[in-house]
Amino acid sequence: MFSCVADYRLAARRRLPRLAFDYLDGGAEDGDALRRNGAAYRQWLFKPRVLTDVSSCSTAARFFGYEAAAPMIVGPTGLNGLFWPRADELLAQAASQAGLPFVLSTASTSLLEDVRAAAPKGELWMQLYVQQERGIAEDLMRRASAAAYSTLVLTVDVPVHGKRDHDSRNGFKLPLRLSRKLIADCLTHPHWCWQMARHGSPQLKNIAKSSGERADLSRHAAMLSRQMDLTLGWADLAWVRRHWNGKLIIKGVQGVDDAMLAVAHGADGIVVSNHGGRQLGSTFASLELLPQIADAVGDQMEIFIDGGVRRGSDALKAVALGARGVLLGRAPLYGVASRGGAGASEVLALMMDEMRIAMRLLGCQRIGDLGPVFVEREASARGADV
Repeated sequence: MFSCVADYRLAARRRLPRLAFDYLDGGAEDGDALRRNGAAYRQWLFKPRVLTDVSSCSTAARFFGYEAAAPMIVGPTGLNGLFWPRADELLAQAASQAGLPFVLSTASTSLLEDVRAAAPKGELWMQLYVQQERGIAEDLMRRASAAAYSTLVLTVDVPVHGKRDHDSRNGFKLPLRLSRKLIADCLTHPHWCWQMARHGSPQLKNIAKSSGERADLSRHAAMLSRQMDLTLGWADLAWVRRHWNGKLIIKGVQGVDDAMLAVAHGADGIVVSNHGGRQLGSTFASLELLPQIADAVGDQMEIFIDGGVRRGSDALKAVALGARGVLLGRAPLYGVASRGGAGASEVLALMMDEMRIAMRLLGCQRIGDLGPVFVEREASARGADV
């Protein structure tokens, strides 16, 4: 077990070929939004209280009636089978064992039914992309409901994929095509290469099943990347509600106006998100936007955030600034990419331990006690307020 998430990142970088690691780790264009996400957490500093009783300290948080072990959710990430066989199932198991929700991506490489079987008692949520052929999304919602997924996370910030220079540079396309460059890279990463040879190239199985066709990776990758429904609008939340009876979260909100529209159209929650810096190369960090959005709608819906969370203490800062919880993207992926299911579990345990340590040092007994009084933005950053 390593000492921090950054150690798992380095281990993942050693194990994965460059094509796979860059897909996991990279951002859009020059990576400005990606770097800004992490830097935003370092601009907020803790203001601890002392001589308070912290003999009892609970990280428990509640999401829509579900009591989670901490204000963290393992968020939706796509094509995880590129990092480890059955990675979606392993992540769901790790989340369930840790007492945290897991969100399965539309672009998952395990069937949603197999993920449910892997985590039979887990709190599972389903992330949804809407393609031009809406019947695919309708079938995904039907299947997720039948498999007892409780919450739908509708991602709205990907009408097209962002420009990712690293993928173009590496020749990353689906299905993976052998080239001299890729072969040379694979030969220096034998464990990954052996796993891919044994288990086969990852496939977008849920899209394939819900489109009613065989798992033709090239066709369904094209469907996901180039055939999103560009007409999708706020009025279409009524269509989603006709096919989904559970909770509905809108993921990809980056401003007060859209947050208020989410309230007006009956969403149960939002995720303040710039898609981990993978869409627009130049945009605000999610944490920079959180306080004003929380002030505007925090008493009307659940607010979550993602992007840049690498420490348990980062999650505490987000909660103090108005988030109900954080969605973890790259952090557990570094774990699963370096050590499989064990690595994912270790990353979650590590971050929860960091959270407990930070809470005691803050003089805070319960997550619900956190608020703006415990944090302050450093003076050098205040002039750059949104």
